Amino acid sequence: MLSVGQVLVQKRCNMASIYKRGKYWRAQIRRTGYPILNVTFDTKEDAALWAAQKEKEIAEQAPERISQRLRAREFTFRQALERYQAQVLPSKSPKTQKVEQSFLRDLHASDLASVPLVEITGARLSQLVRQWQEEKEWGANTIRLHLAVISHLFNVARREWDIPDLVNPVSLIRKPKLPRGRERRLVGDEEQRLLAMCGAKNPELGDIVRFAIETAMRQGEILDLTWNNIDLQAHMAFLKDTKNGESRTVPLSMTAQECLERQRMRNPGSPRVWTYTADGLRASYFKAVRRAGIAGLTFHDLRHEATSRFCEKGLPIMTVQAIKIGRAH
Repeated sequence: MLSVGQVLVQKRCNMASIYKRGKYWRAQIRRTGYPILNVTFDTKEDAALWAAQKEKEIAEQAPERISQRLRAREFTFRQALERYQAQVLPSKSPKTQKVEQSFLRDLHASDLASVPLVEITGARLSQLVRQWQEEKEWGANTIRLHLAVISHLFNVARREWDIPDLVNPVSLIRKPKLPRGRERRLVGDEEQRLLAMCGAKNPELGDIVRFAIETAMRQGEILDLTWNNIDLQAHMAFLKDTKNGESRTVPLSMTAQECLERQRMRNPGSPRVWTYTADGLRASYFKAVRRAGIAGLTFHDLRHEATSRFCEKGLPIMTVQAIKIGRAH
């Protein structure tokens, strides 16, 4: 029953009613055995067009399919992330699971978490990307890796979770371009400032940064180290299942060994060398970089710094490549 002041403009098209409520137009479709559909529009023409399209769909589909569509509209991005984590992530390699767990936590905390999956458009996703760039100051590669998880989730949902009309929004947006090979190095007194600030924040953080500069190891490789991987007498660290799928042995300088020995005294009895998680290290490192007044220095840049120093010390390029990727090319 319409309230006083609401003007009813009746237009019956088989099952559809179109009427005005205040300054908006509402289209309503009723049919026995089907859920009631109600949508509000700015104009009568938009309402009529929607009603005609829905009537055609209803004529072609069973009530169960319509109900399924409505359920899909209530399936939020957060629920999709939880299902992806429970059903999809376990099929990936342990290293990939560890990395994507971090990405999933970021996506859980995003503004899109409470939005129905079918309502995540290219425009909404582009807005999230801008937020990552401007507020979080994420680099292009970090953003592209998060988008890859979102894209995989949407593809799985469309193929395996039977969500009709689902469009992958990642295919609709412009992804940030990766910069050409970075050549950022420590300049001037940046190394001293960085190490001083990291050490002031946490002595372990300072030693991780020193260790990275001395070994050219990736962040994940450093954090995955266990004491079983370390041979201090042979001055070597053995890395299994690295990013390129190969194992490699990394020589340890005296400075690198001193970092390890200090850490063993800080954390005796633990099988893991370092106590930091990937998220914790990332946050602490960037905070220290900002406080040190250093611009544009990522943790990965320390790897480039290390390999550049190897070359400057006169190590043959084949040896540097073997240290960096596990074999010479």
